Amino acid sequence: MTNEQLQALTEKISETLFLKPFKHQAFFNPRLRTTGGRYMLGTHNIEINKKYYEDHGMEELVGIIKHELCHYHLHLEGKGYQHRDKDFRHLLQEVGAPRHCTPLLDKKRSTPVKRVYACTKCGQHYERQRRINTNRYFCGKCRGKLQEKV
Repeated sequence: MTNEQLQALTEKISETLFLKPFKHQAFFNPRLRTTGGRYMLGTHNIEINKKYYEDHGMEELVGIIKHELCHYHLHLEGKGYQHRDKDFRHLLQEVGAPRHCTPLLDKKRSTPVKRVYACTKCGQHYERQRRINTNRYFCGKCRGKLQEKV
């Protein structure tokens, strides 16, 4: 999907669901990482994360556009456009927009590396994601020396 197709889709959703025109720009922003989209208060533009479209498809993209259009129209009308505002939550429910988007499939951090430490005295095991200094830390059960298991 191109930016032009996204713009046309956003204008169409705005006209059909909100019965108001979308007069600004909607485009894909490749720098977005943790969010599906964002409404820019200063420019009134809507930026969308293309990875959500690629991973979850058209239905998720339409949901994100509806959500951002709720911010857009409420802000322009001078009503409560933030997530905590009653106007915003009511409009989300009215148009069937999701409050949060589906999390992305994170390919990098699917299984974090676990480090296993064992007490040399009592055998107690400890799993950690980060490496610990075995000269500084000791067993919480018997105060014995810790050793990293390989």
